[in-house]
Amino acid sequence: MNRIDLGNRHAIVTGAAQGIGFAIAKRLLASGASLSLWDRDETSLRAALGELAAGDRVAASTIDVTDHAGVQRGVEACLKTFAKVDILVANAGIAGPNRSTWEYPVDAWKEVLEINLIGVFLCCRAVLPHMLERGYGRIVNVASIAGKEGNPNASAYSASKAGVIALTKSLGKETAETNIAVNCITPAAARTRLFEQMTQQHIEFMLSRIPRKRFVQVEEIAAMVAWLACEENSFTTGATFDLSGGRATY
Repeated sequence: MNRIDLGNRHAIVTGAAQGIGFAIAKRLLASGASLSLWDRDETSLRAALGELAAGDRVAASTIDVTDHAGVQRGVEACLKTFAKVDILVANAGIAGPNRSTWEYPVDAWKEVLEINLIGVFLCCRAVLPHMLERGYGRIVNVASIAGKEGNPNASAYSASKAGVIALTKSLGKETAETNIAVNCITPAAARTRLFEQMTQQHIEFMLSRIPRKRFVQVEEIAAMVAWLACEENSFTTGATFDLSGGRATY
């Protein structure tokens, strides 16, 4: 593993209790960062905190990213404990059911957009004033290859991730004259608990679309995020970084 220097940096990672978020947390910690782990699953969050076993370098908060006031309180608690937020990795998300658009449950469609897109907006909105005041920040939003191409029977998920890509580009332009980099990643599917929300047919469809003929590993995603979150990433902003195993080449 290449060591990326994140010493003396503090990162908030949302959806950090498992899967991609937990892998990202482990990688950032190994690179020297201190962490605030956010997740709405308190039981999984406690387990993640215990597995990291990093003492006072890591704090955990049960936070629902769709709760504006809760997100604000989370940032305030982070500043009180660690004095700053250098990095935000907005990873929290759900897959939603696999249904055709005309049969998609309206409440489920709204929930996916609320968590996957509005949650990212609320987290970015909460940390950016502090980053702007300090003149430094790195934001990595976790989108998906589905946001580029649109997966059938996953219209809510695809639309939400397309929104994350566009939001990232807007924020990157708005902060381009500062030392704040706002980028996103578009991974193909990884074997995480999100698969529990999908049909086997949909899982097989996603695999069939990947030229590498395998799912991305969460450690591979974490490696790219670690570089995007470091100080050396000082020029690229508003960009989308592909992790689709060759599925998308743009």
